Amino acid sequence: MELRHLRYFTVLAEELHFGRAARRLSISQPPLSVAIRQLESSVGARLFERNSKEVRLTPAGEALRASAQTLLRQADEAALEARDVSQGSAGRLRIGFVGAMLYRGLPQALAAFQSAHPAVRVSLSELNSGQQIAELMHDHMDVGFVHTSRIPAELRHVLLMSEPFAACVPAGHRLARRRTLDLASLRNEPFVLFSREASPDYHERILSICAGAGFRPEVRHEVRHWLSVVSLVSQGMGVALVPTAIQHAALRGAVFRPLEDDVPGSDAYCVWRSGPDNAVVQNFLRVVQQK
Repeated sequence: MELRHLRYFTVLAEELHFGRAARRLSISQPPLSVAIRQLESSVGARLFERNSKEVRLTPAGEALRASAQTLLRQADEAALEARDVSQGSAGRLRIGFVGAMLYRGLPQALAAFQSAHPAVRVSLSELNSGQQIAELMHDHMDVGFVHTSRIPAELRHVLLMSEPFAACVPAGHRLARRRTLDLASLRNEPFVLFSREASPDYHERILSICAGAGFRPEVRHEVRHWLSVVSLVSQGMGVALVPTAIQHAALRGAVFRPLEDDVPGSDAYCVWRSGPDNAVVQNFLRVVQQK
């Protein structure tokens, strides 16, 4: 049984006239008659009663009609979905991200992408950089947003941004009254730091920045999320160095001051699998790089 036979059958079932059905199908009558006989042979039952005056569906034809319409509709939907996936307007997109990306334009990029491609199913997972790279390598994720530049050759990447670090201090702290801060002023302060386990790159970057200013920070608290860092600072439990974008979290009790020192910035990379281009991923990457 072929889809072509079912299409011919459903048109003839609607028209109940071989001439009109053939015209609708843009074929001549003989191929239509052959196709109907082939379908009847495949089904093992007569589907039409026909004579010189009329064409009527048999009970078997009536039974097949509804099923044929359903099969043809499903086939059309499957073809449409396949075409949409190939063009990147349907399918799924699995995205990993580090928490700081919530303040670096990721929500806006997602909103723009979903507006342009509403049929794409997007799922988000907040993971550290190492976890995202592992997920990408095992094809459990399509796109990642990471802090690390240590990216395997099997993955493709682009630097999205590099922004300066800022000092984050409690609102009531003596240093909060200054418009800018030098790193040396933080020398004897307790630090809230991103844990090495959660983000070894950030952990080492901040220690390195402090070492460049001639001191090793007294790390009093280690946490796994930037909001946790700022939250502890807001409660007077220490100071921190954070990417400038984190100030958009606007947590009461914490203030952010630019650093006077020339220090390495906080980098954000977009990472995805190399190999055959995925149209959904490519469409998303175009949106991300426009933001």
